[in-house]
Amino acid sequence: MTCGTLYIVATPIGNLGDISLRALEVLKSVDCIAAEDTRMTRKLLSHYKLSTPLVSYHDHVEHTKAQNLVEQLQEGKDIALVSDSGMPLICDPGYNLVQKALAAQIELVCIPGPSALVNALVLSGLAVDRFVFEGYLSRKPSKRRKEIRLLIDEKRTIIFYESPHRLLKALHDVLAILGNRRIAVMRELTKKFEEQFHGSVEEAIAHFTKTGVRGEFVVVLSGQHTD
Repeated sequence: MTCGTLYIVATPIGNLGDISLRALEVLKSVDCIAAEDTRMTRKLLSHYKLSTPLVSYHDHVEHTKAQNLVEQLQEGKDIALVSDSGMPLICDPGYNLVQKALAAQIELVCIPGPSALVNALVLSGLAVDRFVFEGYLSRKPSKRRKEIRLLIDEKRTIIFYESPHRLLKALHDVLAILGNRRIAVMRELTKKFEEQFHGSVEEAIAHFTKTGVRGEFVVVLSGQHTD
């Protein structure tokens, strides 16, 4: 029996029009879609009038469901992996499934598409030739400051994601540890209330203290001695 294929499919980070024709064809043709949040993915499928079956695949079930999905792939089923938005595995579930699929010699196909970190980088006005992605900084203040201290000598452009609840705290830590560098803070990329802030860390703190902090953020920070 021929094994199926695991498709890793990038989906829109906000604007539903950003999905590719190839991604839609894959989502239509596979036997099932493993989705981080089936409610979010169902909205996308409904928008494009697709009825492919969904199974839940999020952080809390990844270790238990990965093996089951691999067994289905070994039986010949084709499965698409999607996250709530953007590319699966990038700060989202999927790593465990990919590892198990590779071990089982399952064919992997990545369907490229939207990525918040790439969007933010090219809009930032900062150096794009070399960069480092830190994902989400720690929720714990002491650990977050330790993570930031490790970046003191980093010369590449630094990118990290941040939630609205911790953005200002993270920016204050960046200012205290890394100094008043150039920064770009991107909010709600591709969505109705998209905002792009360009300036210094001090200016970013003043701006978001005044306007309030809502939505999801990507922070792009200049590396050491690159201003």
